[in-house]
Amino acid sequence: MYWVTPRHLAGDDGVFAERVGDTLAGLGWRMWLTSRHTLLYVSPDELRGAEWILAAYPFDLGGLPVAWQLSARPHAMPVMAEWNAYFTTGVPYEALADLLLAIDVREAPNVDFAGPETVLDALSARGWIRDVDRPRTTATDPWLSSSVSLEIVPPLIEDADPLPDLVGWQAWAEPVLGAPCLWCASFSASVPHDLVAAFASSLASPVPVPRHTVPKSAEGRLTVVRR
Repeated sequence: MYWVTPRHLAGDDGVFAERVGDTLAGLGWRMWLTSRHTLLYVSPDELRGAEWILAAYPFDLGGLPVAWQLSARPHAMPVMAEWNAYFTTGVPYEALADLLLAIDVREAPNVDFAGPETVLDALSARGWIRDVDRPRTTATDPWLSSSVSLEIVPPLIEDADPLPDLVGWQAWAEPVLGAPCLWCASFSASVPHDLVAAFASSLASPVPVPRHTVPKSAEGRLTVVRR
């Protein structure tokens, strides 16, 4: 066992499904296996959903397979989700767990109570640096290996808003410049900013996380302490 910092380069330790599933089970979300061999979790009020979709391999983000999809809807009836968020393999499971906790306590998971500055403030409070050219939309960790940015959403990101060229929060880690990404996350345009801030704040947390393995691409940028 190792204790690792920074969290955003720690990877998922190969237990992304198990750790996030444990969080959802602890929140009382129901789970069942779908016909596509995915694991679907639904909150008790049926307004929130989380699906482990790696087996279905729906699409890539940054060349990596999407593993988890989160969603929220305004009513429990089978209507289209108001928003969706997607996470590839490699995302630190602690950040996704903290996001799910924030989603679970929200009375209205589809209503936005804050502006985009909330996300950037959360990152600034953790020591991340606002981009010189785009200080109102983008922040980067001090080692320039990970970014969170308000961008035009990639293809296949579903949202209830049908307008083209919508912007949503995108996040990624690139430990070595020009090398493949370690992980990517994409939030559709209607995801409330305070929920993205919960993910960003956890992602940038200085608290060490336990790992049995660390990503090879990040080895030179990690501080590792053997337990």
